[in-house]
Amino acid sequence: MDLETKKLDGANARIYAKPSMQDFEEKSNKIAQKIAKNTKLDGFRKGKAPLEIIKQRYQGHIEQESQKELLDSVLQAGVKALALTPQEMIGNPAVFKFTKEHTHFEIELRIGLKPAIDLSSVETCIPDFSIAQISQKQIQERLELLAKERSTFSDAPEGSAVTKGHGVVIDFEGLLDNQPFEGNQAQNFALIVGEGRLLEGFEKELVGMKVGDEKYFSVTFPKDYSNATLAGKEVSFHAKLHKIQIRQIPEIDDAFVKAVLNQEKEPTLELLQEKIKEQLFLEAKTKLYNQELKEQLINKLDETLNFDLPSTIVEQEMDLCLRQSLQNMPAEEIKHLQENPSKLQKKRESFRENALKSVKITFIIDALAKQEKIEVQDNEVFQTLYYEAMMTNQNPQQFIDYYQKNNMLPAVKMAMIEDRVLTFLLDKHLAND
Repeated sequence: MDLETKKLDGANARIYAKPSMQDFEEKSNKIAQKIAKNTKLDGFRKGKAPLEIIKQRYQGHIEQESQKELLDSVLQAGVKALALTPQEMIGNPAVFKFTKEHTHFEIELRIGLKPAIDLSSVETCIPDFSIAQISQKQIQERLELLAKERSTFSDAPEGSAVTKGHGVVIDFEGLLDNQPFEGNQAQNFALIVGEGRLLEGFEKELVGMKVGDEKYFSVTFPKDYSNATLAGKEVSFHAKLHKIQIRQIPEIDDAFVKAVLNQEKEPTLELLQEKIKEQLFLEAKTKLYNQELKEQLINKLDETLNFDLPSTIVEQEMDLCLRQSLQNMPAEEIKHLQENPSKLQKKRESFRENALKSVKITFIIDALAKQEKIEVQDNEVFQTLYYEAMMTNQNPQQFIDYYQKNNMLPAVKMAMIEDRVLTFLLDKHLAND
């Protein structure tokens, strides 16, 4: 078999071969013989059917398996000639050419290789930042919030009217243009008036109501309301008040501190304040990392670190982006693209830039994780999915099964590794600041 191999760059290799028709036929004969040995045809004993009849009956299967073996033999010969180890290769080889000539086949394969990445400039990619010190005022506000969360409630005296700070239990129903909408009603809904759980205008309408009262009123939703259907619209409400409760907020005294720090041997107000300070700092850091710094760091890594990418992986990522895009398209638009291959290809090509960045960052994160020995265990992935299911009121087992059946667990694990690597780099900068 004529064979040519070449490393195109640090992440791609090419194999070109011309296996003979005789080699292909030998493979076909072996496959046909194997089928004949285990097949019983009418009029023949098992394993005794003539080879020519087997070839005719199973022509498509034999052709397919023979081509597969031919490709495997070309790949094995090419990998050997390139002196590649399995650890150096990544992804599935791409078949660029497979043509059948009179005396031979012409086959061209492309192999993706794990790129070598120089991580020496990673620390220069970390944004310069600092986190403001937590003030005593912030600590005191959190203390007061903790006290409110441990409030007790008692029924208000008969005949009381709702005032700001009262706990209430209500039924309500809203109509937009005399039509119901998603989440437009609730029964026995509990809230504390004035704390903003519902719209400010809605809660203001409850003030002055007494147990048993019913009230009709209108509320205009903010123009920037998250639900576009309701944004800026006037909604008519009917509310009925079932209960008024008075909230008793506990004093921040020794008893309160002991209740909050019930796991501590020596609970003190100073210790509670220190723990609150640590929590507030962690919250501020996490918010800054997630909303600003991680994205900045990713963009800088993409901009600064340069290395060859395996084209096979980039193409696979583009295919994935296209499939995900099609899932969110109307059926008519999908049909239009299917009937216009050039437009479908243009749509696919529009994902190339994003695919290049995604693949590049994945390789960088993987290299950093190995260098810093950052790992995510399988049980941590399941715990994360379990928590997400609980937070979104979904069945945890069904939620996890969906991810398993759709082979989405590796992507979840990679996202968790990425988060830990980025956090590690930012924490390292913070510690040295």
